[in-house]
Amino acid sequence: MTPREAVEAFLRHFEAERVPSAHTLAAYRRDLDKLIAYMDAEGLSSFDALTPDRLRTLIARLHRPLPKKGNKQAKGLEPNSLQRLLSAFRTLFRYLTREGQLAHDPALGVRGPKVRRKLPVVLDADEAKELVETNLGGSLAPRDTAMMELFYSSGLRLSELCGLRWGDLDLEDGQVRVLGKGNKTRILPVGRFAVAALKALAALGEAGPEHPVFKGRGGAPIGARAVQLRLARLSSGQAKRVHPHMLRHSFASHMLESSGDLRSVQELLGHADIATTQIYTHLDFQHLARVYDAAHPRAKRKG
Repeated sequence: MTPREAVEAFLRHFEAERVPSAHTLAAYRRDLDKLIAYMDAEGLSSFDALTPDRLRTLIARLHRPLPKKGNKQAKGLEPNSLQRLLSAFRTLFRYLTREGQLAHDPALGVRGPKVRRKLPVVLDADEAKELVETNLGGSLAPRDTAMMELFYSSGLRLSELCGLRWGDLDLEDGQVRVLGKGNKTRILPVGRFAVAALKALAALGEAGPEHPVFKGRGGAPIGARAVQLRLARLSSGQAKRVHPHMLRHSFASHMLESSGDLRSVQELLGHADIATTQIYTHLDFQHLARVYDAAHPRAKRKG
């Protein structure tokens, strides 16, 4: 089996076992294509020919700025992209080792550049309120209002929002059922403003169990790009450039700030690892630190 055939077999296995999103599967394919291209360039016909030093060479090449015409340089891959690339390599090598197609794991001991974790930008409570209450008028206004209210009310992922059907909602009990990453289902509360907006939207048209809650062109489920563009219009008057995931970040930050219950916020967000949720504790501390620096007479800093 050639390296390319082995990668294709791995991707089929990965899709069946992990049930990743289309975005994740495409990212794995792009990352593994880089590995295959490197092996082709180096004349390596087998994964057994890979060594930790060869992988370090590949990582260094991808990290280094690339030469371009006109004495300009294109940026190399960022550390977080390289860490994701290494993760794809390790997953592939573990699979090949289990299948008896690889005698050793060439990624053992290979580390990518250190990632400086950026804290997500969030809206404060007043900014979030202003956004969800923005009304551009026209026939799309009821859909926009319900979409923004639910997005912020329940902390949905963009893919979860786009794939929602009316049968997933229980507006009498204020609940929504979403299918998240790895085909994991979770039941989330829906706030009263979102419930009211969704009821108003349901009264305007088809709201059968299998009908999409938020429709795009031709009555099909709204696409991710359409939500991004609509949100850009709705937030055009705000100081911050708002993107869909910012509403999820804001939901998490506000929930944690008010409750202090990290485990519950983890469940609401559908994070498999609580370490992913813990980033919002740093956001909360940043707020406290700003208040402290501004208020404490011995903490004020020189301008």
